[in-house]
Amino acid sequence: MIIGITGSFGSGKTTVAKMFGRLGAYAIDADKVYHSLIRPGKSCYKKIVGHFGKDILGRAGQIDRKKLGRVVFKKKSKLKLLNSITHPGVIKEIKDIVKSKRGRVIIIEAPLLVETGFYKEVNKVIVVSNKKEEQIKRIRKDRGLSAEETLKRIRMQMPFKKKLAFADFIIDNSGSKTKTLTQVREIWKKQGA
Repeated sequence: MIIGITGSFGSGKTTVAKMFGRLGAYAIDADKVYHSLIRPGKSCYKKIVGHFGKDILGRAGQIDRKKLGRVVFKKKSKLKLLNSITHPGVIKEIKDIVKSKRGRVIIIEAPLLVETGFYKEVNKVIVVSNKKEEQIKRIRKDRGLSAEETLKRIRMQMPFKKKLAFADFIIDNSGSKTKTLTQVREIWKKQGA
């Protein structure tokens, strides 16, 4: 069984994925896969620097995600270009991990599960929802972004209501962690895990 978890930026996808992990699922974080593919020496790194220039690099030569974010979240075409460079590698890597974990319940936490079409590769889709104010608070705390940068990134993503059309389950993450865990356990039981 492969379950995809998606939702808006800052909705709490990681929190939900970790809860499934504690219940016994093998969790794959698409963002972590992405980060491994943009390290110096990797083919995605070379392509990204080639397209966006050395101004996106940190002192040690690594891609500075904040600097890159400032560039790609200004224009949808630049974000699209970045995604065209990185998504094929991320998808291939995730597929390889899934193959190696056959027989287990696998959770794939992917912010762009629907946008990339990867939802077609999973058995069930969970969309995590949260209040916009809570999303903004989380993002600002976790990523150190301004309110303006945060809103810009949220607006660049697929509208939440469109993502809901792909959901087999919706987890409301606007309450306590206990309430979220209760919803996770219900889905876990329904899947016979």
